[in-house]
Amino acid sequence: MFGNAIRERRKALGLRQSELADLAGVSERFIRAAEQDKASVQLDSLNAVLDALGLELRIAVRGT
Repeated sequence: MFGNAIRERRKALGLRQSELADLAGVSERFIRAAEQDKASVQLDSLNAVLDALGLELRIAVRGT
């Protein structure tokens, strides 16, 4: 779902998973889980990662 976008942006910024974890204030384990699209990621932590990468999560009606 969003794992590829996180991984690609992190790599484009030249960040290691540990560096992104430090920037976002989450664990490196969380970064790995988010990049693997694990269903158990917490939205507040995910939002912190997206914010650190300059990304945002949007909600849209399906099919639009």
